[in-house]
Amino acid sequence: MTMNESLIRLSELNAADYNLNDNSIYNPVGGTAYGYNGEKIGSVRDALVEPSTGRIRFLLVDVGGWFSSKEVLVPVGYSRIDDTGVYFDNLTKDQVKAMSEYREGQAYSTDMMDTDERVLRGVTDVDTTQYRERVVSGKDAEVADYRQRAYATPDRLQLLEERLVVNKDKFKAGSVQIGKRVETHQETVQVPLTREEVVIERHAVTDGRPVEGAVLGAASETITVDLEAERANVSKQAYVTEEVSLGKRAVTETQTVTETIGKEVLEVNKTGEVVTTDGTRSAAGDVAQAAGNKIEEGADRLRAVGHEIAGAVTGNPKHDALAAEDRAKADMNNAQARADINDADRKV
Repeated sequence: MTMNESLIRLSELNAADYNLNDNSIYNPVGGTAYGYNGEKIGSVRDALVEPSTGRIRFLLVDVGGWFSSKEVLVPVGYSRIDDTGVYFDNLTKDQVKAMSEYREGQAYSTDMMDTDERVLRGVTDVDTTQYRERVVSGKDAEVADYRQRAYATPDRLQLLEERLVVNKDKFKAGSVQIGKRVETHQETVQVPLTREEVVIERHAVTDGRPVEGAVLGAASETITVDLEAERANVSKQAYVTEEVSLGKRAVTETQTVTETIGKEVLEVNKTGEVVTTDGTRSAAGDVAQAAGNKIEEGADRLRAVGHEIAGAVTGNPKHDALAAEDRAKADMNNAQARADINDADRKV
């Protein structure tokens, strides 16, 4: 860590395509901030990091819980990371009040840094200028130890994953209008009608009876019979055949929603022959071991060729046996190298 190195915001580091999953980078932005005695003081708005390494040096804390409007930069070593937020156990309200207010876009100058460092260390016997002279001259031996602790990157790494949060809102999906219209059709009805008919019955008289005074054809008599008949009188009458009521009901249906979400996974970068906690080599160690076995394989094959040449020249079968032994060693080294590479692939 170089104290004179220009720092950039962590949000700018994201834009620069740094790998925030690297084990040296921790992203605390958005976490709830707590001060002395666990008092909630605000939230972590951003951080200042080293552009060359991505390591966090300062956390930008909005202390709105203590003051109406103020943001300060607190060395990352003052923080304690918990599942519930970021804790600054030794940060008091008086210290925050005496610290420099940081505004977006401004440079965190050396004087501001020294002022805040003096406040956090509780150095009250000198002002900022005298404190800077003491630091430059090396007379303050505790500064190096303080800065090593104050700017130590947190050893706790929170891995985040995205989860789908589906909310529901109502919208007008449509409307229904109910009305009436007249629909006509032809209907045929069979109506039974009654009518009267004249029935004439004639009866023959077997024993003729005389009619006194009757003169045949002298009188003409006519009998009138009125006949009645029914006829259909058609009229129309409206009847209620159905009643319609209008209402609403809620119908629940399951809809499948597909979205791409991300998850942070731990990446551990190791160099050299590193032994992990379970006693196994790292991927880099496996690769190195594989390279050594390949070198041994090459040497064995060269020795085998030498013995074959010597056997061809001298005709001594001993050289053939030695050549076969060297080739067998070469095959073993080659197999071991392959196994090491497979181990490295699994660990990666």
